[in-house]
Amino acid sequence: MGNRLFQEARNFVNQATASREQKDIDIAKNSLSSAYANSTLAEQKQLSELQEQLRQVDQTK
Repeated sequence: MGNRLFQEARNFVNQATASREQKDIDIAKNSLSSAYANSTLAEQKQLSELQEQLRQVDQTK
């Protein structure tokens, strides 16, 4: 089944990337934080990449 928080974080980042709306970016940031605390090292690496993707969206909006 996988880590539900990880999957949700990935989905929220994708949504924030598409919409570029601040509320979606904030939701994605919170979701990433929750997922990071409850993930494996491999998932944490992927979450770090998603966080960087989100940071770029937040800076360019």
